Amino acid sequence: MKRIIFLISAIIIMLSVGFVVLKPVPILPEEELLVLEGKVENVFEAGEFDIVFQLADSELMFYINRGMEHGFDIEDLKRQLLGKNVTFKYPDYRSFFGSQIKHVSVVRYKTRTIFSECPESEPIKMI
Repeated sequence: MKRIIFLISAIIIMLSVGFVVLKPVPILPEEELLVLEGKVENVFEAGEFDIVFQLADSELMFYINRGMEHGFDIEDLKRQLLGKNVTFKYPDYRSFFGSQIKHVSVVRYKTRTIFSECPESEPIKMI
């Protein structure tokens, strides 16, 4: 009987952890996103073709999921955005992997939209 209870408990725990790890990032309307403006210190590729923006004076980093597959070029982004104040909009989303790297839904420089995946906009806007 103890083995069955242990087995059921282990299965419930594994399913719970799996749900947290595999939970998709929500795609929200722009007005529901959190906003942060910061000076871009570095732009680089990481993971599965993701583009990561590192900000000066902040521990937060933002990534465009599979940005390289959407036609973004790291060198172009560096040339246009390094040292500039850029606005990042992102969902309030907790990840199992930590809270320092945020999935970004909108990237804007001044009035120009660099990237947007919000439902009311075109799927991707590039420089």
